[in-house]
Amino acid sequence: MSSFLRYALCLCFAAQLCAGEEHYLSNITQLTSSSMGFEKAGEAYFSPDETKIIFQATPKGAPYYQMYVMDLNEGTPRMVSTGKGACTCGFFHPNGQKILFASSHEDPSPSEPVNATPGKYKWDLTPYMNIYEANIDGSSLKELTSGPAYHAECAYSPDGTEIVYASNEDGTMNLYIMNNDGSNVRKVTSNTSSYNGGPFFSPEGKRIIFRADRDEPDYLQLYVIGVDGANEQQLTANGAVNWAPYWHPNGDVIAFTTSLHGHHRYELYLLNIKTMRQVRLTDSPSFDGLPVFNKDGTKIMWTSKRSDDGSCQIFIADFTMPSELQ
Repeated sequence: MSSFLRYALCLCFAAQLCAGEEHYLSNITQLTSSSMGFEKAGEAYFSPDETKIIFQATPKGAPYYQMYVMDLNEGTPRMVSTGKGACTCGFFHPNGQKILFASSHEDPSPSEPVNATPGKYKWDLTPYMNIYEANIDGSSLKELTSGPAYHAECAYSPDGTEIVYASNEDGTMNLYIMNNDGSNVRKVTSNTSSYNGGPFFSPEGKRIIFRADRDEPDYLQLYVIGVDGANEQQLTANGAVNWAPYWHPNGDVIAFTTSLHGHHRYELYLLNIKTMRQVRLTDSPSFDGLPVFNKDGTKIMWTSKRSDDGSCQIFIADFTMPSELQ
C-alpha cells in the first residue's frame, strides 16, 4: 500500500458513515485535504483507467478555483491550469491522454468573485470562461471556444469525438455539442428564459442529463434529452434545488445533489429514470454533492464537508446499488 493511501485511510476516521449510508457506501476515504494547501476542493472525475482524478481546488489565499490532476497512488496534486483566472469542470478524454476544462485566464479585465445568493444554488457565470483541451500534465493547451461569453460545464462523449457544454453565447444559458476540436457547434436546448447546464452524455452516448430552472429561477430540476434535442423529459419536480446529475454506467440510474432536506445540508440521492424510484444515498449534517461513478459503477466519488475542519474536500467509497433501483 502506498504512503498516500495509508494517509488517506487515516483520514477515513474523520469520514465515518452517517445513519443509513452503510447500506450503500463502504470504505469511505478522504482524497484531498487542507494540508495539501487547499481552502477547498471538489468536483472530481476519474481517469479512464481510474489511477488519476481531475478536480478543481482553491489554493489557500487565492480567490478562484484552479484545475489539478492527482495520481491516486502518489497522492500529490499537480496544477494543470495556468494559475490565472477561474477554472472549473475538468474531465478526462476517454483515451486517457487529454483533459478538458474551462478557464477564464484570458479575460482581459478579470472581476472579483461573486458570492451566491444565500439559500439558493446559483453558479457564477464568469465572463470569458472558455473551454480548453490539454495533455494531462497541462501542456499543449488548446482553446476550443473563445470570446466574452461563458462556455463551461463540459464533458466528452463516451467515444471522445464530441463535447457537450453549456453557454450563454446567445444571451441565455443553453446546451451545445461540438466536435472535440471545437468545430461543428450545434445547439441542443433552445429555452430563452431559463438556465440549462451541467450536461453529461449517457453511457451509450445518445442522451444528455442536465439541470434547468424553468419552474422557478435558481431552483433547478433535472432533465434528460436526446443528443439531437428531441424527446426531452423532466425527471424531478420537487420544489428543491437539484443539480450535478451523473449517470451510473447502467444507463438507468443517476446520482444527483438535492436540497430536499434544506439548503444547510445538501445530500446525494439516486434516481432510476425508468421507474422514477429514488433512494437517499447520504445522510450527513453538512454538505454532500457532485457525485460521479467509476467505469463499472462499483465506486462513487463526491464532494463533502464531512472533513475534520469542515472544508469541502473529495471523498471516495465503494458503492452498492440499492436493490429497489435495479
